[in-house]
Amino acid sequence: MGVEKATSRGVELRSGVGSQSIRIKFMYRGMECRETLKIPHTKPNIRFAERLRGEILNAIELGTFNYAKYFPDSGQLEKLGLARTAERLTIGQLVREQLKLAERTLAPSTFVKYTTSYTTYLKRFDNTLLVNLTPALLREWITGLNLKARSIRQLLIPLRGALEQAVNDDLITGNPLDRVKLNKLLPKEAKRVDYEVDPFSAAEIKAILAAAKPQERNMFLFAFATGMRPSEYMALKWSSIDLVGNTVLVERARVVRVTREETKTDAGRRLIDLRRGALQAILDQRQFTSLENDLVFHDPYHNAGWQDSSRISTRWNATLKKAGVRQRVLYQTRHTFASTLLSSGSNPLYVAKQMGHKDTTMVTKTYGKWIELEDNALPDFFEKIVERKAAARPGR
Repeated sequence: MGVEKATSRGVELRSGVGSQSIRIKFMYRGMECRETLKIPHTKPNIRFAERLRGEILNAIELGTFNYAKYFPDSGQLEKLGLARTAERLTIGQLVREQLKLAERTLAPSTFVKYTTSYTTYLKRFDNTLLVNLTPALLREWITGLNLKARSIRQLLIPLRGALEQAVNDDLITGNPLDRVKLNKLLPKEAKRVDYEVDPFSAAEIKAILAAAKPQERNMFLFAFATGMRPSEYMALKWSSIDLVGNTVLVERARVVRVTREETKTDAGRRLIDLRRGALQAILDQRQFTSLENDLVFHDPYHNAGWQDSSRISTRWNATLKKAGVRQRVLYQTRHTFASTLLSSGSNPLYVAKQMGHKDTTMVTKTYGKWIELEDNALPDFFEKIVERKAAARPGR
């Protein structure tokens, strides 16, 4: 096929054996681009080609030109690094790319949650083209999930992130998830929150501690009296305990069988006051692990640090059963710490800092009713130690 003639600058009429086409030329990203329109040489088609070229030049000047949208099958896309198009990319590709980024930037536990969401739920969209993922399709899928609203929001996080990246890369003009309103979509049962703050009473705590084995008793008492997360006290080392200043430095966490030299959040790195119960737990635990000068709390059945919180939860549930105390999750020790201090008149900001929150937002939202209780019956093992007793640092 050869060039017959140029009707105007950048528009050429081409003819071949039994065929005609119109080719337009323009500069984009420093390259001369030529795109062929397989249409005959009629006056309306020629005017269309001229208007199209003018539209493209205007979009290039404004910085809004989407090459793949105008010419999705063009060979120029590969040369320009624009081969990724909504018509070619699948949701599976995008989510896997998002997970690859998450593995480098997020905590291992978060990455595991995202991966589980993908393999369990999002994988059904593996072969769905990005261009075909519509709000209607998402709404139909979500309404078929037999999950609570909170769980649905969690599993949508990696998908939302992948779609936001597609928007940023100009693959799509908007995130289809933005047009899916869960509050209007889900029944009341799905919106209901099953998990709630359900702290232990002083009598229940004493029963639990009496039923626990020695090392587990020390750990449970420490958890009640510090409000630390299981991932934090699993990774606690003797070098982080100051018996002179009566404080504990929270500086690492153990998640997914890996100890990270960092906390869940920046605010999570903090100094916690050793209360009477926490101090007693530390003093009683010294005989078991202080000579090793490493982890404070050990799994007594393996004589080594706890591998993950699920193992602690197993021992916790067994202890509650033995104590005759109503079953509640291990994390309620943290809620017990916060609600007890607040109902005893402690400053919400102080409680927030002790728990590793940057401000009082989470504390007031979660424990607001305990702030209003003003119950001054504080168990003695929650009392803050005022005097600063000199003591040799353990494990030295």
